[in-house]
Amino acid sequence: SIAILLYLARKFKTPDHWYPSDLQKRARVDEYLSWQHVNIRGKGSKLFLTKVLLPLISGQPLPPEKLEGATEELNVVLKQFEEKFLQDKPFIVGNEVSLADLVALVELMQPVGAGYNLFEERPKLAEWRSRVEEAVGKQLFQEAHEGILNAKNL
Repeated sequence: SIAILLYLARKFKTPDHWYPSDLQKRARVDEYLSWQHVNIRGKGSKLFLTKVLLPLISGQPLPPEKLEGATEELNVVLKQFEEKFLQDKPFIVGNEVSLADLVALVELMQPVGAGYNLFEERPKLAEWRSRVEEAVGKQLFQEAHEGILNAKNL
């Protein structure tokens, strides 16, 4: 949860780039963390539920129009994310990775785990993903997402 991440960042005095002490940078992190709940998280989770969990529970694939609708909704927020938050910066806050980047990428891994490669036709997003993975550590990132990336195989 966002509240736990912020608590941990404060309690353990993580490096400043994760949750910056500079008020303007922190405001950018907070802005994204507030926006993402109903946007990236909401639309990404909906696609994951539609494509993976509901068919698993019901034993039936969902009608293609429901899947198309969920995909279109996600594409709208991905465009907003690129234009509003990433712009032409390496990371959401600027030149350093933050909790906003980490939360964003973790949420985007749900649709990827459902088999929707949302990075394929979005070079800006794909480059950002690589930078975030590199900042966290590629092996750690892959280990952390192993379960969700294999969800489509259920």
